[in-house]
Amino acid sequence: MNPIANLVKRQTVKDALAMCQGRVGPTLDLAIAVQQIPSPTFAEGERATFVERKFRELGLTDVSQDAMHNVFAAIPGKENDWPVILSAHSDTVFDFDVDLSVRYTSGKKPASSLISGPGLADNALGVAGLLEMARLLIDARLCPSRAVWFVANVCEEGLGDLRGMRTVMERFGQQATYIVVEGGSFGHIFHKAIGVKRFRITVKTPGGHSWGDYGSPNAIHVLSRIVSSIDKLKLPDDPKTTVNVGKIEGGTTINTIASQSSCLVDMRSVEPATLQRLVESVEQIARDCTADDDVSMTMTQIGNRPAGELPKDTPVVNWAMDALRYVGCQDINLMAGSTDANIPISAGVPSVCIGLAKSGNAHRLDEFLDPACLSEGLGQLLLLTLAVSGLESELKSD
Repeated sequence: MNPIANLVKRQTVKDALAMCQGRVGPTLDLAIAVQQIPSPTFAEGERATFVERKFRELGLTDVSQDAMHNVFAAIPGKENDWPVILSAHSDTVFDFDVDLSVRYTSGKKPASSLISGPGLADNALGVAGLLEMARLLIDARLCPSRAVWFVANVCEEGLGDLRGMRTVMERFGQQATYIVVEGGSFGHIFHKAIGVKRFRITVKTPGGHSWGDYGSPNAIHVLSRIVSSIDKLKLPDDPKTTVNVGKIEGGTTINTIASQSSCLVDMRSVEPATLQRLVESVEQIARDCTADDDVSMTMTQIGNRPAGELPKDTPVVNWAMDALRYVGCQDINLMAGSTDANIPISAGVPSVCIGLAKSGNAHRLDEFLDPACLSEGLGQLLLLTLAVSGLESELKSD
């Protein structure tokens, strides 16, 4: 019999699942409190301090914050075995000057209302979910066999290049099991890691005056030809492969021939060899477009998220599906994604990324979450955590 089926026979687990119903409102309030603290990638310190304080208030053990602002806390296990890591990234794509106001579709605050706010689902709700899961295990007096570590990690978004999760895995190793929590994507189980390679392409020329030096190569014009050629690349649908130029910079004034211009290029595929061929194609385009003697080009790698895949019959993947079925989710999607789980998945380490609620418009100012399934999302996370960690016994009364 699978561990989920065994767990749900225990009265204490049934009681804990019932508690999830009453934790929707407090979890949303906590998510909003987290979301109201600006936390751009590389500047997560204030939010990390908030999370660390909450961990201490819960009475978790071994609470600490490292130099990167990853925050750690644990519920000890009864067995001397490798731990279970529950992680949620604390950074967002939004800078300090973004209006973080939260709005309800109904104009009020019912649990059934859609709630919008930059970074609320991605990933303030994920961080709140960590805190609520720790509270739930404590309040339900559930004692895991293996230690459960709660980690709010940094640098998942943008150019963070999963630095936080890389550090987390260096600490806990390849024998641990990793459960990555996202605020959105309820019903999705990410067991495949999309490979991502990111580059900065920089073009330099002598520059000059727009009239007096007309005819000299313009770095912006040259870079535009590179971008246009990249846009014309024919990419396979299977394996799905994408390329995107997300940012362009360069030039000084309207009447100056630009002497420098650069762009950021994001390339993705679920198949490493296909991704490498795409990188080589972009490199060739950049070289061909900058063959002029007065033009120089550099292509510098600024990100590398490794690809990988865990088989569908991996226990942690099956348990995640069983947990979803038990909480009533019938629309289960096994997915490929670019998440913190890329790091353990690419190393063949048991790990999944799951979501707590449904959401939309990620990375946009009108990002929203739908809390209708949040109690089920918390239930799934609870069951999966207990399935992986094992349930030794109920915590004893003081």
